[in-house]
Amino acid sequence: MTPRTMFLSRLIGLYCVFAALSMVIRKQAIVEMVTALLHDSPLMFILGVFTLIAGLAMILAHNVWAGGAPAVIVTLVGWTTLIKGLMFLFVPPAAEADFFLKNLHYEQYFYFYMTVTLAIGIYLTYSGFTARSHS
Repeated sequence: MTPRTMFLSRLIGLYCVFAALSMVIRKQAIVEMVTALLHDSPLMFILGVFTLIAGLAMILAHNVWAGGAPAVIVTLVGWTTLIKGLMFLFVPPAAEADFFLKNLHYEQYFYFYMTVTLAIGIYLTYSGFTARSHS
């Protein structure tokens, strides 16, 4: 695993683990915050800008489609983040709210989304901290 993949695996992995744990501990508050956020146009624009920057940074630094599962997962997270940032900037907030809250059934499948986030986080964290570096 390259040093960059190791770093990003650790960073994204730990982020996902902590985000998932906060979701478990504060489910109702998280659902309420996400719902309120999706209906707040100025905050969605700001979130879109920062999400776009994060997605672009990950893609420009790590657009790797070979080298093992962790490398591909890091790349997929980067592309997903980029697409999400573009969506936040270009899709009207009402449509985003419908998509996340109604189409993806955010509240009903909350624990599924949390479990996926936690599983990715644990896998990337473990992979990033146990891998041997090779440039």
